[in-house]
Amino acid sequence: MSSWLVTEKRSWPEWLALQVLKVGPIPKHLALIMDGNRRYAKLHEQETFHGHIAGFKTLTYVLAWCRDLGITEVTSYALSIENFKRSKEEVEGLLSLASNKFEEVLNEGENLAKHGVCIRIIGNLDLLPTYLRAQTAEVVLMTRNNTKCFLNLALAYTSRDEITAAVRECAIAISEGRLQETDITPRLLEQCLYTAQSCHPDLVIRTSGETRLSDFLLWQSQFSCLFFTKVLWPELSIWHVLGAVFHYQRHHHTVVAARKQAKLLYDRYELEADQACSPDDPECGCDGTKARKIRVERFIADLVERREKTYHALSTQLKEIKKQQQESCEQEQKSEASGRVRVIGECGERVVSVSVADPSLLKRVQQRMLLEAN
Repeated sequence: MSSWLVTEKRSWPEWLALQVLKVGPIPKHLALIMDGNRRYAKLHEQETFHGHIAGFKTLTYVLAWCRDLGITEVTSYALSIENFKRSKEEVEGLLSLASNKFEEVLNEGENLAKHGVCIRIIGNLDLLPTYLRAQTAEVVLMTRNNTKCFLNLALAYTSRDEITAAVRECAIAISEGRLQETDITPRLLEQCLYTAQSCHPDLVIRTSGETRLSDFLLWQSQFSCLFFTKVLWPELSIWHVLGAVFHYQRHHHTVVAARKQAKLLYDRYELEADQACSPDDPECGCDGTKARKIRVERFIADLVERREKTYHALSTQLKEIKKQQQESCEQEQKSEASGRVRVIGECGERVVSVSVADPSLLKRVQQRMLLEAN
């Protein structure tokens, strides 16, 4: 069983490069578009599935490099909704690999807690198979109290789907009277996204030479530093990551300035919304800002609570599924420990189960049934 937490001894050049880079600004949040697994498999004359296995191994190494650099949050584009359009064999392979890896996570709970690793899932879980969906919920609940570093896995995810879901939540709240139209601001929409608990990525790395985001964190990466490299994902080395961090450091001042400007713009949007608001809530009087904050806080609290309930329901479902699997396995073992005698006679077909511990008994039962059948 491979571990999600890899420990490597750094070479002298690697250690020196790490120390030099850590003098400058280090991204807090790194986003990864892991592209090139299929091409890697084809290049090495292997089945596509082996390319995805190699890709997962690379991810574990990248997490170790991030830990050494001091990057505390990583978001990985593990499975796009668009991937479901691929061949049935490849999709089933991807889902099977994901399920196996999540099972490993569930067996590594103590180790993850020791290193303070919190795993979050972002994406439309309804598109995943029942068992995998339940596994993801159990992983989220198991690691939720770990706060040292964070791994966000994008499963069944696209930005379009994420933004659509956020807008739908707001639209429903307006129709039910829990929000007003003037409450809808960019900041509120951000709080409705799957990534609401995370800061925006500082650096986005995409491998394989493609220079597009492929519907990944489009909202969140509007002020991120982008780094594209031609290397295939399974071939990514620590030097590629160090090069990406150096690229980020060169453009750090631009990213910071853009985010400050965006914050001022968001503040202006909310101020205009407050001025346009005429609250009729008796609790708020005529203070538009207070009225909006109370409505938004209630709405977000309700959204978070519903998502929490979903995770707990799925976690319970996983326990029930595992219980059924265990009972089924025990039943199969009992069946294997018994012999089934099938006798066809004039009166029809009869089937009987007897213990195979006594072969002579099995023979006598078979002879007796033949006599009765004829």
